[in-house]
Amino acid sequence: MQEHLIGMLGMRIGSSLPLCFLLVLGLGCGDAPAVYGPCQPSEYGYPGCPYPEAGTGDAGDAGDAGDAGGGGSGGGEEQACAGDCIPPAPLGWFGPALLWFGPPDERPECPAAAPNVGYEGFADPAPEPLACAACVCDPPDAATASCQLPLGWSAHAATCTATVPATPVTTFAAPEAWDGACTAANAIPAGQDCGGRPCVQALSVEAPVVAVTGACTPRVDEPPPPARLDPWQTRALACLPGAYTECPGDRSTCMPSPEQPGVPPPGGFLTCVFHEGDVTCDEPYLDRHVFYGGAEDTRGCSECGCGEPEGASCTIMASVYSDGACADQVASTLVSSMASFCGVTPPGVALGSKAAEVVAVDPGGCAPSGGEPTGEVLPAEPSTFCCQA
Repeated sequence: MQEHLIGMLGMRIGSSLPLCFLLVLGLGCGDAPAVYGPCQPSEYGYPGCPYPEAGTGDAGDAGDAGDAGGGGSGGGEEQACAGDCIPPAPLGWFGPALLWFGPPDERPECPAAAPNVGYEGFADPAPEPLACAACVCDPPDAATASCQLPLGWSAHAATCTATVPATPVTTFAAPEAWDGACTAANAIPAGQDCGGRPCVQALSVEAPVVAVTGACTPRVDEPPPPARLDPWQTRALACLPGAYTECPGDRSTCMPSPEQPGVPPPGGFLTCVFHEGDVTCDEPYLDRHVFYGGAEDTRGCSECGCGEPEGASCTIMASVYSDGACADQVASTLVSSMASFCGVTPPGVALGSKAAEVVAVDPGGCAPSGGEPTGEVLPAEPSTFCCQA
């Protein structure tokens, strides 16, 4: 009997998991016009019969061609079944077939009695979690950060630690829109008295103000590791004989037996019929198993992003002089945008002028976001196998 190729489905997951859905089926013949090739389906499924030789007549001539496996309804002399007589596949189903399923590394070869691979599939997906590379944020461009010089300079009639709200304070403020150049604005002469004590015993300078107009740039720290392409824990294999025949005296199917007739198939094989899709089972094939031809892998990593800049700072060098031309220096100190400054001075010293310059600007950084696993692996292309219990 010639083999009849019913269908083939191909699918891949990633680039390494082929699905071969190859159905090899010998179909029965009748006098009515052929359906699915030269054979007419009946209420019992597709009982086998010989196919016509290439170039010969239609399905009605098939019975004259003979069948090396014996049996059939084509008019030849019926022969005893060399295997087991089992219920035929229901209408629209394929098989019977010998089904094996188990760990991938234990997959057997098809036995000699059913040498044709009719189906290969998968079950029990257990994909490894997808590892995503870390997201990082490059800081804003330093050119987008600026440092505003403080205008609030003040003299105190007490040391910094002794200053209380009632302590006299004399302004030594810088002019509006000051660029840090030497200025004698609000100079305080030497020995100025504040309630019987020198007005100048300490000098305070407000913190400069840093501003950042740029944004952080997100990037992936390193390429993510490759995803595991094979998420399956179970392999399925269905093996088909070269042809089917009817058993003499009834409408059951003669299934070649790998062992002696009546002995269960070896090596974990089950006798089953199968159907594309996720469907239910009926008598007498009630042991149901669903396998899949592949998977839809939607796993990925969320896009990297950055929050608003944080932690920006700047530092200035603040200098004070006793003269009005920034020549006779009294003190010079670094003042950070993180905190205002207060330092002691010689009591009653003149504060004649001041100057300031920006010495450092740090645009800060941003908290990264993203780089989280997304998606999942879902089984696809199901096929149902219904087996004899």
